[in-house]
Amino acid sequence: MAVLETVVIAFWAMLPAYVPNNVAVLAGGGRPIDGGRTWNEKRLLGDGKTWRGTAVGTAVGAVLALALNAVAGDVGAATGIEDLPTFPPEVVLALPLGAMLGDMTASFLKRRTGRDRGAPFPGVDQLDFVVVSLALAFVVAPGWFLETFTLGVLLVVVIMTPVLHVGTNVAAYWLGLKNEPW
Repeated sequence: MAVLETVVIAFWAMLPAYVPNNVAVLAGGGRPIDGGRTWNEKRLLGDGKTWRGTAVGTAVGAVLALALNAVAGDVGAATGIEDLPTFPPEVVLALPLGAMLGDMTASFLKRRTGRDRGAPFPGVDQLDFVVVSLALAFVVAPGWFLETFTLGVLLVVVIMTPVLHVGTNVAAYWLGLKNEPW
């Protein structure tokens, strides 16, 4: 598999996990998931993790996976990349939900380590959603996961994701959608 093809497959396979957290920022607000609860006098997740943001982010990621399924054959034929993965039903939900759960996990860890909402947490901020979305996809569809996320594709995901994460966060900050550029 050529390097460009590996990059395209990595991006394609991760797109349903890349989009949910960005959508959640736009659709967020409303009731926080933790309901204001604390543990050791610190919020469990904080006001930034809401039911609405999580539901909308997950739904948009799932719809995106279904849309990618619908165009995979045409895109593959047009680009000559015949190995574009399609997403089985369980993965349609697992990737975006895993992304949202990964972001919640990072918020929980931030609170436990004394970081405020929006404070940087290098490494965790960039890969939290990737780790949980991939783990959940593996649990629900191990055969699909192993076929799709080869070592090369995983390597591209680990390298590409922090670059995309920083770029989209800086853009959201410049557009006034985020209070900090990380």
